Amino acid sequence: MSILYLAVFSLGVLCLPSTWGSEKAATISITCATRGSELKEDKLTVLCPADCPLWQFTVYGAGIYASLSNICGAAIHRGVISNAGGLVRVYRLPGQENYQASESNGVRSQTLTRWGTSFSVARPKTRPLAVASQPKETAVLPKGKVKISVKTPGNKDCKADIAFLLDGSHNIGQRRFILQKTFISKVIQMMGVGEEGAQIGIIQASENPKTEFLLKDYKTSKDVIFAIKEINFLGGHSNTGKALKHTVQTFYSADKGARKGQPKVIVIFVDGWPSDDVEDAAVLARESGINVFLVSVAKPALEEMGMVQDANFIDKIVCRNNGFFSYNIPSWFGTTKYAKPLVQKICAREQMLCSKTCYNNINVGFLIDGSSSVGEVNFRLVLEFIVSISTAFEISDIGSRVGVVQFTYDQKTEIEFAEYSAKDDLISAVRRINYMSGGTATGDALQYASRFLFGPFKTGTHKNYLIIITDGQSYDDVGGPAQAAREEGITIFSVGVAWAPQEDLRDMASEPKESHVFFTREFTGLDQHVPEIVKGICKDFVEQQQ
Repeated sequence: MSILYLAVFSLGVLCLPSTWGSEKAATISITCATRGSELKEDKLTVLCPADCPLWQFTVYGAGIYASLSNICGAAIHRGVISNAGGLVRVYRLPGQENYQASESNGVRSQTLTRWGTSFSVARPKTRPLAVASQPKETAVLPKGKVKISVKTPGNKDCKADIAFLLDGSHNIGQRRFILQKTFISKVIQMMGVGEEGAQIGIIQASENPKTEFLLKDYKTSKDVIFAIKEINFLGGHSNTGKALKHTVQTFYSADKGARKGQPKVIVIFVDGWPSDDVEDAAVLARESGINVFLVSVAKPALEEMGMVQDANFIDKIVCRNNGFFSYNIPSWFGTTKYAKPLVQKICAREQMLCSKTCYNNINVGFLIDGSSSVGEVNFRLVLEFIVSISTAFEISDIGSRVGVVQFTYDQKTEIEFAEYSAKDDLISAVRRINYMSGGTATGDALQYASRFLFGPFKTGTHKNYLIIITDGQSYDDVGGPAQAAREEGITIFSVGVAWAPQEDLRDMASEPKESHVFFTREFTGLDQHVPEIVKGICKDFVEQQQ
């Protein structure tokens, strides 16, 4: 790039080649994370959302930015917009040999040596606007600042439904309660609240829990922080377990703002220690797929430990006792430096281990006997049994999956795990399965299912379960193939009907046999075992997660 070009740019006058075309009126809404490289036009007006977390921006350069920089971060760094968001004119430029680092408006840019393309940002000229993907209303805007009324999308990198449990007990007191609210407000400001980002609700824990506001009530960080300022101190005992149970049971319903498929997070603040038992409530939270964090402030001193009901309350209350879900702050004074690390924990979606439950993180395979002794009518009852079990789980492309193999002397994959991501489509497919008729070779079928049904999914994050339904004696060995499948991480439930030998059922099932073997005299009795099998799968899942 010529020295003349840089000199002109530094004076705030940018001469662009005439071949870049005429200026477009449409404005495109982007996210906090959108990079310059994602825009394909030579010049374009974009709308940056409000409340982008400044610490998450990646920016390279000053004035001229490498195209891998976040556009909104560059715009704030340049002073084109504030963290309240707004319109930005983006110009694509040639690459630079060097990009200089600087700090401006709360955004620190980094150095970078040589990059293929660049961009610059500026305030758009005041003119009639039609915003892309918004209702086509054109308004003449006054000179000066450009304002546009849009809903805040929020920070997509921190998309979760989060309940903060404030300590409102006499342990913390009125003064420290105010400091607690100030710290939580800093955390929320960094998160970026919005429809595509974090949703925040507040519960105050004291003698009795009080829901201060719900997930659906406020859609911007500014509004949430204002609502927090209005919360009054309650006082009383620190009944954290009671407050946690209240939150788990009442907070995360769709009518209160909870979003399907998004991580559920509870962040508990405890000044000192809880006054009640927390273990039962914590177990309920884990079973409900909620990730519980504990922020402890002013841990009990050695001489105070005699007053603590449960010295291991931190380990018991968090999602996992692995150090990630617990966070200690020495005191409520000078807490600013502790806000960013806490935000990084809460927004680390891939670390939300408790979001993975037995309902949304398993592969359930069905190995169904299609031999001549079953018959067409009973085979239909077997298919309805599969439907009843499948209905209990959250079937989706990122959730649980169901596969089906039918066997006689031969084997046939009726439904593969990745074939259906919608529950209704899966159920229709199960009911369309045709009855084969033939002999019974359960051992061969076990080997087939392990290799072809589960094979591509043995190394994934989902737990693997196989439910075998058979009504008779197998003509081959079942013990060896079942043992091999179990050693590959497949948990087996065996369901016998009519003449199915108990010895075969037990040889195939996982331990303990008593909870993995089921039997009924008639096919009409299959449905009575559905609740027990679903409960057994969830029990196994939780035990394997420990």
